[in-house]
Amino acid sequence: MLKLSNLFKVKPITFLLYFILLVTIGSLGFYLIGGEEWSVIDSIYMTILTLSTVGFDEVHTLDDLGKLWAILLIIFGVSGFAYIIYELGSELIQLNTYRSRTMRKKILKLESHYIICGFGRMGAVIASEFQKKNIHFVIVEINDMKINSIQESNYKYIHGDATLDETLIDAGIKTCKGIVVVLDNDQDNLFVTMSARSLNLESYIISRCSKQDTGNKLKRAGANKVVNPYITGGHKMAELLISPNIEDIVSIETPDEMSIDFSIEEFSVDDFQSLNGKSIASSNLREKFGLLIVGVLNPDGTMHLNPSSEILLDSKQKVMIIGTQDNLIQFNASEENDV
Repeated sequence: MLKLSNLFKVKPITFLLYFILLVTIGSLGFYLIGGEEWSVIDSIYMTILTLSTVGFDEVHTLDDLGKLWAILLIIFGVSGFAYIIYELGSELIQLNTYRSRTMRKKILKLESHYIICGFGRMGAVIASEFQKKNIHFVIVEINDMKINSIQESNYKYIHGDATLDETLIDAGIKTCKGIVVVLDNDQDNLFVTMSARSLNLESYIISRCSKQDTGNKLKRAGANKVVNPYITGGHKMAELLISPNIEDIVSIETPDEMSIDFSIEEFSVDDFQSLNGKSIASSNLREKFGLLIVGVLNPDGTMHLNPSSEILLDSKQKVMIIGTQDNLIQFNASEENDV
């Protein structure tokens, strides 16, 4: 069987030889039919004009035999061009089929991988994060333009409709560890979440929603977590505006669906002089405010993560603490009353 790579080398040479032969025979025919009045250049020029069908005037007036020869050239030229289009289309189909089979073989070997349904802005960010962490994943996408972008990034993918069970099965849903559903609309996200849960009862499913009401439906359909990027983003921006020192916000949902926000805040010991020279244990941040020191950044750039309670705090250090928003507000206000 001829390899696909060799096929692409053979076809262009065949097409080129065909047109060289067509131009040569066509030019020779005009030269012989036209007699002394036709030069070699005239014959070649008339052949190219005839094959291109651009409609310029004849170089010299053609007799009946010349017109018949021009008709034959047009027939062979147009049919040859049509054949080339057909062959190129066939080769593209073969290339896509070859890529699809090769990709499916790679995906079949995966286990405990992740599936990303949808390659929009969120899907692209998730894929980038997975790639940085060397995590195996498969993207399911139906849009041709997005598939081109996925191919350029050299991601594993299935070109198909995520709402179809067979597409999810091709992506390895029965052996995957987790699924993230970030399609363009809530209806598709709900349908895919329900299908994914029925195909894999153990995998961890995270789904995106744009309406709060849909979030409850997604959980009933089998999603372990539901993310509303608008609410999450707006909530975080508001908190950052109110408390610029906040580094990050973590929300924890309780079994009764209440949400508790924990924030990580960075501050300089120099701004809280009552802590200068004290050890972490004697700072009493945990006892007084329910806050935990999770990191101490030294002036030379070194960091103590989960620092020992015996470490002394210095005015040149920066400290990262974690706690609820209420506790952090109480702590920030306490400096006025001397910690």
